[in-house]
Amino acid sequence: MIVETNSEKETWELGRRLAETARPGSIFSLNGDLGVGKTVLTKGMAAGLGITEPVSSPTFTIVQVYEEGRLPFYHFDVYRIADPQEMDEIGYEDYFFGEGVCLVEWAELIEELMPEYTVRITIEKDLSKGFDYRRITVSE
Repeated sequence: MIVETNSEKETWELGRRLAETARPGSIFSLNGDLGVGKTVLTKGMAAGLGITEPVSSPTFTIVQVYEEGRLPFYHFDVYRIADPQEMDEIGYEDYFFGEGVCLVEWAELIEELMPEYTVRITIEKDLSKGFDYRRITVSE
């Protein structure tokens, strides 16, 4: 599925709709350049799960856990992971194979750890179509 958005609100709304269909054990990878809107989409996903607390990228903590929604939400940012084995130190398998929903930003850095059933989301800009334009590809 390819979705074109032209505002942060539309990108946020796509995240909300994706989360509303998420089931226990769902895993999403989220890839795209810096400043492309990964956090905006993540905030929409959190809202779609019923999470009302502020959501921010866990760049330095690697994983942020939100438990107030209809399912636990595990938001990973693996940008600073130098070696995929570092994920063992934070017990990633408990999250990936648990009952919550995982969203992994920069997942291409740990591709070998991502389960086969991961829903892959890629966000791209195209400035020739406007500053707020995003092409979002969602594939299973």
